Amino acid sequence: MKNRDQIILFLFSLTAFLVIDLLWLGIIARDFYFEFLGDLLAVKTNWSAAFVFYFIYIIGILHFSVIPSIKEENRVMAFKNGAFLGFLCYSTFELTALALLRNWPEGLVWIDILWGTVLTSVVAGMSYIFYMKLLK
Repeated sequence: MKNRDQIILFLFSLTAFLVIDLLWLGIIARDFYFEFLGDLLAVKTNWSAAFVFYFIYIIGILHFSVIPSIKEENRVMAFKNGAFLGFLCYSTFELTALALLRNWPEGLVWIDILWGTVLTSVVAGMSYIFYMKLLK
């Protein structure tokens, strides 16, 4: 895979992830997060931290799901590996928060793990399809 293609794939994946995740966080589930987290939510989003997370996480999606799936030419693998990665990463955060933080809402834990699993799977699958249709 050419460096140019890697950059284009990264930018596509980042854009897809941001659009879907911000739609979820900012519109679809906004009231849900306010209900569960209330005073724990920052008044102002720390966008620097958010974008560092997105940058690192997209590299992980590409490394552990999309690129191996491209090498195998296996779309199902992209979705499955993405789902597994999302489950692992979101479970790590949510279960650690539940274990260590006072009053972390258990209802949020399971919904967020499901969201991370679905989101990562969809972005990995979309990125695989994007690459195979437009860059290969």
